[in-house]
Amino acid sequence: MFIGLDLGTSGLKGVVIDDAQAILAEAVAPLEVQRPQDGWSEQKPADWLTAAEEVMDALRAAVDLSRVKAIGLSGHMHGATLLDSAGEVLRPCILWNDTRSHEEAAALDADPRFREITGNIVFPGFTAPKLSWVKKNEPKIFGQVAKVLLPKDYLRLWLTGEAVAEMSDAAGTAWLDVAKRDWSDDLLAATDLSREQMPRLVEGSEPSGKLRAELASRWGLGANVVIAGGGGDNAASAVGVGVVKPGQAFVSLGTSGVLFAASDAYQPDAASAVHTFCHALPGTWHQMGVILAAADAMNWFARVLGSPAAALTQDLGPLETPGRPLFLPYLGGERTPHNDSAVRGAFLYLDHATDRPAMVRSVLEGVTFAIRDSFDALEGTGTKIDRLLAVGGGTRSDYWVKAIATALDCAVDLPVSGDYGGAFGAARLAIMAGTDAGPEIASTPHIARTIEPDRSLTGAFSEAHARYRAAYQALKPLA
Repeated sequence: MFIGLDLGTSGLKGVVIDDAQAILAEAVAPLEVQRPQDGWSEQKPADWLTAAEEVMDALRAAVDLSRVKAIGLSGHMHGATLLDSAGEVLRPCILWNDTRSHEEAAALDADPRFREITGNIVFPGFTAPKLSWVKKNEPKIFGQVAKVLLPKDYLRLWLTGEAVAEMSDAAGTAWLDVAKRDWSDDLLAATDLSREQMPRLVEGSEPSGKLRAELASRWGLGANVVIAGGGGDNAASAVGVGVVKPGQAFVSLGTSGVLFAASDAYQPDAASAVHTFCHALPGTWHQMGVILAAADAMNWFARVLGSPAAALTQDLGPLETPGRPLFLPYLGGERTPHNDSAVRGAFLYLDHATDRPAMVRSVLEGVTFAIRDSFDALEGTGTKIDRLLAVGGGTRSDYWVKAIATALDCAVDLPVSGDYGGAFGAARLAIMAGTDAGPEIASTPHIARTIEPDRSLTGAFSEAHARYRAAYQALKPLA
């Protein structure tokens, strides 16, 4: 048996799988995000531990964990978890969708070494500019920083006592030499940090330590349970859906939106705002377009209307030609392809005929067009996508998946019922770390159905996407 723990923005999920990768139990504990100022997004690391305890207690109540061999970890990326020399947390973790460090990010990005060594733009959401912001605005805290950990790696520290990171998550810090898969001393020095303040690095499928005896005893696990390196949330999800070879890709409709394509070579194109990161498996990389608000945009609109998101989308009927109203889903800025932390969301071209269904469709279409932006950006780098799977909570809306298939003019596969996300991918990485199994276990799940594009509407969606791009250009000077 193997466990996967996925530390998400809105909750921590755990799954238990057997040797045949069948899910035996799962549990979720909710988490909240604090937004004390516009553009800020934080969580308390102590809340992650509380959530992990709740999930592990629930898993133990559901199944005997005594045969568990290994645990894998997944988690939201880029978060700055700052510890002092005693291992105490110095401040709330600054999360991936926090844009306060946009000035610091621009300053680092102006140093050509960052793009040359990391293969990426330095985005405000990345970890390095957050440390520069802390140095400027909270110098006493910066002076006490003994270790910088990513969110899931703080969970690992609690589980094992070891400060360890793995390549896919480390690639999103702007301190990793992504080609060499090692920390860059030059980039660390550029932010007044050193290698000693970074965690040790392993591959995602390698052991990173062993579960502390105290926790093993509490949850009924045996001795010598291995903790796998794991992966950043998207890399782990890719392992979960078997996107580990060139030509394979998935689109994720979670809190954020991701278009993720696997690669066996390091082929960066930083200017496109496409992310080029290490994959969670040795000798592999991936390219990724990221939008900051996908299902989060729909959830925001649902809160405004006081209605569950599922209730808003369930009665939309068949896919329609995009209407005149436009929605730009930039509620907290945007990454691919704009790298714009200042832009904000907007409804445009509303009139007296605009009703609730029309506005719901425009929100779904706006996120769809943002995904189309990422698709075009990945194609511009030469990335080939032969097959596209869809995962995440947003895939429960057939209307939305049909819109994406039509906007991309690409069939979208939906896996059979089951969880193939970050927790499942983390459990697969646990199998590799805890046994002799290799990457071949990361197979593509069985496909329940394939959503084909409505080619009678592809032209209309392309025209609406062009209007969407023009609206961004018009909106940008007002941000």
